[in-house]
Amino acid sequence: MNQARLLSRCMGLFRPAASAERPGRRGLSRDNARIVILGVLLCCLLPAMAARAAQTNANPQQVEAAFLRNFARYVTWPDHAFADEHSSWNVCILGNDQFDGVLEKTLYGRTEQGRSFKIFHAAELERLPSCHIVFVGFKDSAKRRAALAGLKMQPVLTVGDAPEFLREGGIIRFRVGEHVEMSINLDQARSASLAIPTKMLEVSHEVVENGMPRRWR
Repeated sequence: MNQARLLSRCMGLFRPAASAERPGRRGLSRDNARIVILGVLLCCLLPAMAARAAQTNANPQQVEAAFLRNFARYVTWPDHAFADEHSSWNVCILGNDQFDGVLEKTLYGRTEQGRSFKIFHAAELERLPSCHIVFVGFKDSAKRRAALAGLKMQPVLTVGDAPEFLREGGIIRFRVGEHVEMSINLDQARSASLAIPTKMLEVSHEVVENGMPRRWR
């Protein structure tokens, strides 16, 4: 599929639901525009994944797995987070594993920045190796907060989908439902020595900076 056709399919896949417009007003609202941009960003960054998602009506686990791979591509880790230039990305699932094998299929044989992926699962933080990305799947808020406290100040990108995830100390929250929505705690990212690129902030639903949540404009 050529890029123009793929982009067209991406636009259709992530097009927001129709809503009433005020007389004389044309174009997308700011929120709907953000949804479209986020969808197109995902498709452009992951052409193969986007094509598969278009064929399967964007299975939520596939989209979430694609985002985790993209984070490895665009977020910048400090050099000391890796043993050497050839060491792998350690992607860890802590608590409930909602991916049901999709993450392994998505990352199998893939590389980002010359590094392959290894995936680890554990019910307790102490049983995980040194991780670069941790998806915190605990349903219990106390367990999430304890895990995030244990990872604090380490070069680890914490990701989750709980509504209070950023307030609990997580770095990236995303939700895949009718629309794809991503929010970022920039304060926590900086304390972990991780650099979040502007292109991710621009398509975020919410960015927490200096302790204040705000919509990115």
